Amino acid sequence: MEGQKDDLKWFGEGFDGFPKRLPDDSVEYILFIINNSLSQKEVLARLELVRKEATKLTGALLKDYIWQRDDFNLKLEQSSGLMHLRGLTNYGDSVEDEWLVVYILRELTKQFPDLWVKVVDTDGEFLLIEAANALPRWLNPEIADNRVWINNQKLRIIPLAAATTAPANAKTNPVSRPLTLAEALDVIKDSPNVIINSPPVETEAFFRLRNYPAQISNSMHSAVTRIPRKLAFIIHHCPAAVAPAVEAFYLRDPIGLKPLDGPSSGLVFPPDDLVTVSVKFTKVLYAQLKSQQFEVPRAWKPIFSEFEAKAKSDSSMSADLPRLETGMKITSGFEMLVTDSIKRDHRSVREMQILIEDLSQGEELPTDAEIKGWANSMKEDDESWLDINFEDFEKELQGNKDRSGTVPEGSAGPSAPSGFGDAKTQEDLKKMVQRFESFLADDNAGVDGAEMDEMDFDDDEDDDDDTDDDENEDGDEDVSFDPKEFARMMREMMGVPAADLGDSANATKEKSKRQSNIKDDFDSDDEEEEDEAEEIRKVMERMGAELREAGALDLDSKPKETAALKGEASGDSKGKDLLGKQDWEDESDEEVDIDFNLAKNLLESFKSQAGMAGPGGNIMGMMGMKLPRDEDDSVSNRDK
Repeated sequence: MEGQKDDLKWFGEGFDGFPKRLPDDSVEYILFIINNSLSQKEVLARLELVRKEATKLTGALLKDYIWQRDDFNLKLEQSSGLMHLRGLTNYGDSVEDEWLVVYILRELTKQFPDLWVKVVDTDGEFLLIEAANALPRWLNPEIADNRVWINNQKLRIIPLAAATTAPANAKTNPVSRPLTLAEALDVIKDSPNVIINSPPVETEAFFRLRNYPAQISNSMHSAVTRIPRKLAFIIHHCPAAVAPAVEAFYLRDPIGLKPLDGPSSGLVFPPDDLVTVSVKFTKVLYAQLKSQQFEVPRAWKPIFSEFEAKAKSDSSMSADLPRLETGMKITSGFEMLVTDSIKRDHRSVREMQILIEDLSQGEELPTDAEIKGWANSMKEDDESWLDINFEDFEKELQGNKDRSGTVPEGSAGPSAPSGFGDAKTQEDLKKMVQRFESFLADDNAGVDGAEMDEMDFDDDEDDDDDTDDDENEDGDEDVSFDPKEFARMMREMMGVPAADLGDSANATKEKSKRQSNIKDDFDSDDEEEEDEAEEIRKVMERMGAELREAGALDLDSKPKETAALKGEASGDSKGKDLLGKQDWEDESDEEVDIDFNLAKNLLESFKSQAGMAGPGGNIMGMMGMKLPRDEDDSVSNRDK
């Protein structure tokens, strides 16, 4: 599914430009009023009403929200004689912004039943990508363009049976191709009854919206920092400027760092008059800021030297060092932002420049008392969502983690996040494991492999391929294959052990059963094929044995690292002999939690790809899971 694009007309047909493609990390949305009883003028008035309601809705929901790059916006446009509203939001690294846009659009359709919304991003119909596991077979990427709409809070899909060129009352034929925007609108106008709504597809497509609108406030993070008083004044009046400032710091280059090399007198925000105040971020922005290793700029070095000297005599000051480091980073980001000529036209930068000019013309900076009087001036949220405790990994998968931070009954406020990441990370991880297990446990899957649609095959084959097919036509014969044996070895390699993996008696029995089935299924003419199949099985068993010996298939997760074993080793085990210890380990092997090893092997496989394509990423991609890019575990590779 490609992003929104226009039909291409070549020079002989009246060339009107190359196909348009959305910018990276952007979401585009188009809103139509489909009501045959309204005139063009009435449609225009209704679109204006939709835009006003959108402004009112975003004002109520997003009062203190900070967009990563672009905010939600709607502009009135006309295309092919149809009036509509169009918007484009660049969400950068914050995927939450993209889903916030989808939530706002869905809420608008609740207020306007005749409002039809189409939303796509750089990947195309991303709502269908989210619902990949629930899609019908006919709805493949090649024909999905312009078939997916949001109306009355529902996900509407135009089926193949909706013919757009047939006359009225004529027999319709399936249209197995992508629809143009005009064709899709014609179906909505003339044949709304054929448009379908599939609850399973809708549930998967809107899965990330399940926690909205509470997710909006949950995605914010407040941190107490030590910053110049001048900068505190700027952030108080223009909190949205935090986003471009953090991005300027996060994407810094040697040219952008040049303003920080000079003395304090040449800086817009010199570290002279520091104040302690809370700054609001989104969690994405705060993570970007905290994850960076940054050398202390020249103007800040005396500040840090003085602070460290005082901390040696007063241990209580050492806890304030992270606040000073965060303040240094955000101040450096603002410094790079205001001195960047490319960012001068950014709305937040223009607002900052106006405030800076007011200060230069005599505007007074706030006093300490005034700063303390600001709302949430010392608010500091818990940062535990930044930490991943891998010892709680398995317990979070099972959902039986002992919540030490649970709020007692009758108390106010939500509990502090604890354990493995935040609640969203925990739920996404569980969903990943469930999808993979359902993939392995699919009873409908046969030995022939994945079923392919006609659209999945490439018709443009080389002549050499045809020649090879002719040569090998006589050689294509049925190959002996045991699906149960293959499934067992796949489960073993992916960390899902068989029920009686170490039972040699059962293994011998199963082997005899397979040999008996082979004799019943094939006559004496197939003895050679049976020998080949047996040889393949032996090779696979030897390969599995070598992998287990090397530790690649070791399912035993040590208690010190993962707490995956349900039985815990006690301190009195030190006096046991080697044989007793080995027996305990053998018994514990059967108690290994399958979910932990499956997720561990999947994540390690994806990690080994080092950001490139590979089997782990491909398998998860086919199951609709988008894994993050690879990142160094210890040291950031970004330039200082």
